Amino acid sequence: MAGQIARASGAPLAEHDFILEGGAVDHDGEGTVLTTSRCVLNPNRNPGWTEAVAEAALAEALGAKKVLWLGEGLANDHTDGHVDNLARFVAPGVVACPVAWGRGDPNAGAYDDAARRLSAMTDAAGRRLKVMRIPSPGWIDNVSGGSGPAPASHMNFLIANGAVIVPIYAAQPGALAAQALEHLFPGRAVIGLPSRAILTGGGSFHCITQQEPA
Repeated sequence: MAGQIARASGAPLAEHDFILEGGAVDHDGEGTVLTTSRCVLNPNRNPGWTEAVAEAALAEALGAKKVLWLGEGLANDHTDGHVDNLARFVAPGVVACPVAWGRGDPNAGAYDDAARRLSAMTDAAGRRLKVMRIPSPGWIDNVSGGSGPAPASHMNFLIANGAVIVPIYAAQPGALAAQALEHLFPGRAVIGLPSRAILTGGGSFHCITQQEPA
């Protein structure tokens, strides 16, 4: 598929011999890459990878100047902890991260751990990160019929040229998340759309797209 896209767009194809899904990393556009060790260092992808090996690969392939490592992803996340469900850059030096919503949020610990780690980090330019907490969807029943909660997240938003498309799973936390993101993306329309159906296949709007710079 990558070859077909390259031919259709007239862009050169740069091939690499490692496995890396789009949702496994996020970046600020200035050399700082955000990821989780649970996903990128999982032996089911690139056996033998360590942080140092991964950082060298990301530097060569993506121009990463600094890699920021988070730990656990969402409960029941079949992606092994994609970072696009846990934390996202919304501007250089600014990262959005969920805060638990309602009683029994299954990911409260993972959210707080990520926020603590991010608050102590600096980006490739040496700036201390500013962490913005966004309400999570809370407990969302597994839409695929399995037991336990679904790995639903408002962080799986898509940043487009003039808009930000935000996945919504429940009305009240979804509205609050969209309002918070409006303050973080003042130049874009923030559009919340139901995403339970997409979640049956895993992920949401960011996961099912492959953005091309315009």
